Amino acid sequence: MTTQTTIGNNGTTVSQTLLDTMNGTNSASSSSSASSATSGSNLQNTFLQLLIAQMKNQDPTNPMDSSQMTSQLAEINTVTGIQQLNTSLTSLASQLTTNQQTQAANLISTTVLAPGDSFSVASGKATGFGVTLASDATDVQLTVKNSAGQVVNTIDLGKQSAGTIPIGWTPVDKSGNALPDGTYTFTATSTSASGTGSPATLSAATVQGVIKQTDGTPGLVLSNGKTVGLSTVAAII
Repeated sequence: MTTQTTIGNNGTTVSQTLLDTMNGTNSASSSSSASSATSGSNLQNTFLQLLIAQMKNQDPTNPMDSSQMTSQLAEINTVTGIQQLNTSLTSLASQLTTNQQTQAANLISTTVLAPGDSFSVASGKATGFGVTLASDATDVQLTVKNSAGQVVNTIDLGKQSAGTIPIGWTPVDKSGNALPDGTYTFTATSTSASGTGSPATLSAATVQGVIKQTDGTPGLVLSNGKTVGLSTVAAII
């Protein structure tokens, strides 16, 4: 049942629903279906209807409090601004996702350096690998192990600046003999004025496809069987 509220001295009435909407006391306003009905634009329209009704029917000897009405209008404008900002941010996020998907698709068939700690040797050649340094290092060393976990060689990269360092290496053991075909793992250690560290290791692989990950961002399907996020690619080689 809809109740009415009298405004002014001449008996003009305004529906209680209208007043509840303005005061935020409408019990249905908390539901998802009612939220669209009480959007910033609708609240402004409702507010202006109520304002006009009050101005027409106010008591000349006791006019309405203009400061309170101005304050309410400012609050409604704030709500509208927030809604418009949310809409803009949603649109921007959608555009960014689309751009990322396009960038990811352009990487198909290219070789990239992504997080990993292994490389392959075939016919005397090693697939690419690398490291990422968070800060400058006075010395960087890599320890290479075979599939049995045995150390076959140590690579000394010497002094390196911060950033991604692609590594091209002829696969040989400590004695200079060619390493047999297979998969090898490696770890990295850096030395700097602040002490020793463990730089992030990178493996080279070919991008074979692009998928949509659970968080909505594009993922790259690599030739080594891994799937990595676009943002984790350190270099294109």
